[in-house]
Amino acid sequence: MSFIHKGSFNIGPNDQDATSSNTLSKTVSVDAFWMDDTEITNNEYRQFIQWVRDSIERTFLSEQFPEFLINEDRKGNPVDPPKINWKEKIEWGNADITEALTPLYIPENEQFFRKKEIDSRKLFYEYRWIDLTQAAHRANTYDYGTQSYHGTITNAKGEETPIQNRSAFIMIDQTPVFPDTLCSIRDFTFSYNEPWATRYFWHPAFDDYPVVGVSWKQAKAFCNWRTKLHNDYLSTRREGNLLPYRLPTEVEWEYAARGDRQSSLYPWGGYYNREQDGDFKANFKPLRGNYIEDGGMATSKVAIYEPNDFDLYDMSGNVAEWTISAFDESEYEYIRDFNPDFEYNAKAEDAPAMKRKVIRGGSWKDISTYLQVSTRSFEYQDTAKSYIGFRCVRSVLSNDY
Repeated sequence: MSFIHKGSFNIGPNDQDATSSNTLSKTVSVDAFWMDDTEITNNEYRQFIQWVRDSIERTFLSEQFPEFLINEDRKGNPVDPPKINWKEKIEWGNADITEALTPLYIPENEQFFRKKEIDSRKLFYEYRWIDLTQAAHRANTYDYGTQSYHGTITNAKGEETPIQNRSAFIMIDQTPVFPDTLCSIRDFTFSYNEPWATRYFWHPAFDDYPVVGVSWKQAKAFCNWRTKLHNDYLSTRREGNLLPYRLPTEVEWEYAARGDRQSSLYPWGGYYNREQDGDFKANFKPLRGNYIEDGGMATSKVAIYEPNDFDLYDMSGNVAEWTISAFDESEYEYIRDFNPDFEYNAKAEDAPAMKRKVIRGGSWKDISTYLQVSTRSFEYQDTAKSYIGFRCVRSVLSNDY
């Protein structure tokens, strides 16, 4: 990750933005944070899937084989609830093990050419987080006089329930983790993209390419898993927990993309998307659709173009990136000028307009207008596209930077 120091800048359209007629410019300030220097790659996201698969397999096995559960700690104290025993080896040739894991595989009547495969539709990641925003509502504060809570809270499923105790602020959600590998076919009608659909995510040749076909909720789940993985490691060293990994806010993303350059159109500074020798500075759609002129037909490996002044690669082009922020055309008029953020965790039954999330940076299929650091766009949180990926950020504890 690269360190992004705190600072101020002007958000809003530039003089060359054709969509700027109804958008205001505004000065905002942002705390320091850490940001991934590249987008999350296929290899990195596959580690997430393998972890989810392994945990589900061990959960299945623990129902029949007690050695796959930890019921006591090292001192003999009971562990409640029991934890998965990750150190117990799985004997894959064991017939009992194979039978216990049968529900995880695609049924025979659904198999292609009798090929036995894990059923990706059963790979779900369940995660928890504390909703500090709802906890901060005045109506939800603890009443010391009655020694109780009086408010209500909306859980991750959109259900409104009374607050019995502080555990009500723990949100529980789950999401399928497997990316939509068919999105490259779905996104482009009258285009032959089957090789991208069948090879892009799994083939080792694409290990260092940005993961795509991941929805906004899946990107959030990855951040949660990454936090858990890091904190579990720190606990083995008896170190404290770190601040969580998360998706950047829209303003954090733009501040990082600018790389300390206040008035530049692009992350690399200046007004042009080519080097002096004619080489392009990012992976996008140049010259009316001459995709290969910049070196890539679709996505390209991460970090093959020069980074910006914050040492961040591909902040423009390659793939557009999810932010945590909800999209509203007039957002700049009412957000704060101090760590501005506008979030809304839309429910399944909400109108499509409520599910819009800001994406930034433009992609390999976009013209250079979408590569400009101030250009805003959106996609729906429950969709996955072949040109949208993400990267993580993490806040800094100190305010001295």
